[in-house]
Amino acid sequence: MNPIHIIDKYYPVENELKHILLTHSHSVADKALLIADHHPELVLDKEFLYEAAMLHDLGIFLTDADGIYCFGDKPYICHGYLGADLMREEGYPRHALVCERHTGAGLSLEEIIAQGLPVPHREMVPVSLEEQVICFADKFYSKTRLDKEKSVEKARRSLERYGDAGLQRFDCWCEQFL
Repeated sequence: MNPIHIIDKYYPVENELKHILLTHSHSVADKALLIADHHPELVLDKEFLYEAAMLHDLGIFLTDADGIYCFGDKPYICHGYLGADLMREEGYPRHALVCERHTGAGLSLEEIIAQGLPVPHREMVPVSLEEQVICFADKFYSKTRLDKEKSVEKARRSLERYGDAGLQRFDCWCEQFL
């Protein structure tokens, strides 16, 4: 599977949004692969890591985030499950799970309900090691400062709005993946 072909299908025009998506996704993929290289004991599927990291934000164009040139009609927090729906339609259910489960440090059903988030009421916490690595790697890159990798502390602070459970997951990943 070639993730660029799928990206080209949903982002057919060379514009700022596609540039942001590709740059961000490459950064996340590179960090995920670096983690895999530094932790051979985890026996991570590197081909899948690359593909899924490139596609994890596929659904952003369906959201309303004009700061990154997204002019859809859904709140940005919905991009994960929206991208997952697209990946399921493409026939890639495993990649869809990465899309769905990467928001924040994953979102539990309890967190979704407690925070009144506008996403489906189901568990959206990374389960497989590959899902966890991509979710973790994603926390180090924003789509507004494409040239900068965040420090661990800045990445951690970006998760505070999602609650303590997400921070605890992130802290565990720091111990496991760094």
